[in-house]
Parts: sequence; structure tokens; C-alpha cells
Amino acid sequence: MSDLPRTLGELRASGYQSRSVKDEMRANLLTRLVAGSPLFPGILGFDETVIPQVQNAILSQHDMLFLGLRGQGKTRMLRMLVALLDEVIPVVAGSEMHDDPLRPVSKFARERIASEGDGCPVEWLGREDRYNEKLATPDVTIADLVGEIDLIKHAEGQHLSNEDVLHFGLVPRSHRGIFCMNELPDLSPKIQVGLFNVLEERDVQIRGFPVRLDLDLCMVFSANPEDYTNRGRLVTPLKDRIGSVIRTHYPPTREIGVRITDENAWVKRDGPVEVLVPCWIKDVVEEFARLARSSPHVNQQSGVSVRMSMANMENVVSSAERRAVVLDQQSEVVRVSDLMAVRASSRGKMELTMSEEPGEEDGLVARLIGEAVRNVFDLGLSTRQFRDVVEYFETGAPVSVGDAASADDLLGQVATIPGFVERLDELVVQADPELHERLGSDETRRQSARASMAEFVLEALHCHNRLNKVSGSGMSQYES
Repeated sequence: MSDLPRTLGELRASGYQSRSVKDEMRANLLTRLVAGSPLFPGILGFDETVIPQVQNAILSQHDMLFLGLRGQGKTRMLRMLVALLDEVIPVVAGSEMHDDPLRPVSKFARERIASEGDGCPVEWLGREDRYNEKLATPDVTIADLVGEIDLIKHAEGQHLSNEDVLHFGLVPRSHRGIFCMNELPDLSPKIQVGLFNVLEERDVQIRGFPVRLDLDLCMVFSANPEDYTNRGRLVTPLKDRIGSVIRTHYPPTREIGVRITDENAWVKRDGPVEVLVPCWIKDVVEEFARLARSSPHVNQQSGVSVRMSMANMENVVSSAERRAVVLDQQSEVVRVSDLMAVRASSRGKMELTMSEEPGEEDGLVARLIGEAVRNVFDLGLSTRQFRDVVEYFETGAPVSVGDAASADDLLGQVATIPGFVERLDELVVQADPELHERLGSDETRRQSARASMAEFVLEALHCHNRLNKVSGSGMSQYES
């Protein structure tokens, strides 16, 4: 940046042309569309639904409201809009409102340019510094957003009729940038009314001062549809002034949900233990979330966040990691027993309906996990393939499992089931070829994978009412 103009005179000589924030976003989006570059890298499942709506809104130079349940990536996408701004822009040095040297709006910038002329110093502002965000809470005031009289400046000798006594809020300070208001309906109605002129006329008025600030900014908002439609906390005239309302949604398929969790959950960790997660466990974790989003026992108006799947996956991995450390193993494969760790990470992320008793989350989690195991099992396997296993339990000994048991202990118990252990390698290859490749020839890893598959099959047979299961004291026992 050392070769960029440093004074107003140099800036004019360089031929620099000012353009509005929405012009920047529109031009840079068109460049991305021509190049085929993604608008929201890392955001999955929105390519055919949400992203075209956002692109249309930007091309139309609209302010936007992202409307969706919690955990649908609204805030993340809003923050990524910064990438559509120019890399750097010139500002009048010392201006708290990032005044354009060619089009100053604040009194400070106008007076400095008038006094210093072409020698007025120019600074360059990066795109990341042009984004301001505010979480709407009931205690947010109009002074926070628009501005107020600064009594300290008044006490220092400034007269109340002087514009210099004003303290500008977040909206004026977002001039030439993007201003985001999260959870918009939580703003009190009178504060929402204060945003009318900003959205429609792009100006603000502070305490009756005859000051008009011709603001250049893109206003974006997020809201929950429950707040938006049912509570009536978003005033109608404000809705009318927002150009486009973008509806978001949860991952449309299990596969996309698994990919989102893979890319965002903290699974690859630094430590003495390598934890491998087979695809059947990944599918169960995501299927659990999908079932929760359709369960009549869960308040669907609140939603079930994608963050729950990420937190659940992290807890499941931690359960396997803890077992490996205690048993002094270098690697471990996640098993069905580890899925009970999702109870802690699911509490608070699922709001039960009013008909449910408080504290029933753990029972619901256990039922949904069982249903998820059954659904994932049915994707590629059938209980008919394991008739011999069911028949064995009618005469054989029960099998005990738990998140603290070793793979050798589990496989030792099922070794007496005719032909079952010998089929486990084939089942692993069939279900997760990539995991099989990662196992290589390491027999310890292969044992862990066999144990994971064996427990998955036993749990699925239980969920299909082919086996009984008795749980208690951290252990579970499968029996006829």
C-alpha cells in the first residue's frame, strides 16, 4: 500500500473515482459470477435456494433481511458479504465516519479539506474494517445506533448548538460500509422506528439537530421467523423498507449435513491419540439432528441448530479419545457406546414442547439416537443378514458393551457367535471404504473398526426389536 496516494491532491491526480457501497458489491459480485467464484465459500446446501436470492438482492442493490431458524448460518453469511467490498478505499485522515475525500459528509472532514486543500492527508481503509455488527437486545438505545449529544464535549466548552458536540452511533460510523443488526425483532418498536429514515432516506437526525448525513451503507439484518411472524415484534413499516427477505433453511439432505459437520466440528485434534470416525457414526449423528427437527416432542418453532450436530460430534470423538487414553492406546474408532455423550451437548439445543416434562431431554435423546441407528442401518443392511446372530442370543451368553470397554474385550465376547467376527471386515469395507483404507495393515486399528461395526450391528438389531438391551452403571448388555 506504500504506492497509494497519501494526499487529496495525489488522489485526484490518480484518477480515482468514488462509488457507493452497493455499487462496489454489485460490481464485485458480477466479477465473481463471470469467474465462477463462490459467493459464500464453505456454506453448503444453499446453492439452489438461498444463494440465488442473495445474488439477486445484491444486483438489485437492496438491503437484506436473512430470515431463518437458529443455527442456519445467517450471521456467518452476513459477515462474508464483506468480501464483496473493494480491498481498500481512501478516507480523510482522522475521520471517525470514514469520509470519502471526494465526497465528505461530516463537519470534521469538510472543514479539514477546506483548510488544507489538496494537502489534506488521506488514509486507506481495508474491507474488514468496513463491517459493523450489533446484536439487538431490549436495552439497545437510539443513541447506540444513531447518536447522542456528548456531554463530555459540552463540558469541555463546546456549545450545544455546535455539531461538534455530537457523538455518532454505530450506523453513522458504518458510513461507506456494511451495518448488520442481528435478531432485529428484539429491538423495541420505537428503536425500529428510528431506522426508518436510515433505510429509506439514508440520513439520520440526532436530538433535533438540523444535521443531515447523506450516509452510504448497506443495511443487513437477521431474524427468526417466530419473532418475525408470530410475536409481531418487527414493525410493518420497517419490513416494507427492507428490499429483499432471504429465507434460509437447514441442510436439505443427510449427506450435506454430514459434510457441514465434517468441515466445522473439531475432530482432527493434536494429541497422543488418533480418533477415527466411521461413516455410520457420522450418519447417525446427523440423522439424530434431522429426527429432532421433525419430532413432535421438540418445539419446531425454535428449531434445532446445526451447531448441535457439531457439538455432538465433538463430544462423541472426546468419548473415544478418553477411552483410548485410559486404555493406553494410540488410536481408537468411535463406537455406538460413545453416542451417549451427545446428551450433554444436546441439552439446551432442543427445546421441548410445553407438553413435555422438564428434564425429559435425556430420554428423548436416547429414543432419537435409537431411531437414527435403525434408519442408518437400513440404508445398506438388513436384519435378515444377521439371523444367525439373533439365534445365537437365544441360547448364548449376553454381550456387555460400554464406552470404557476395549475393542478386544467386545470382540472376545462376540467371538463365540458363529461367523460373525469373520464378516466384520467385509461389513467395514462395504460401509466405509475410505476408513478401511486409513486402517491399513495396523491390526490394532482394524480391531477397533471391527468392534465399532459389531456394536453398530447389535444396537441396530436391538432397535429393530430383535434383541433386548439392559442399561445401567455405564454399561449395556444385549441379550435375547
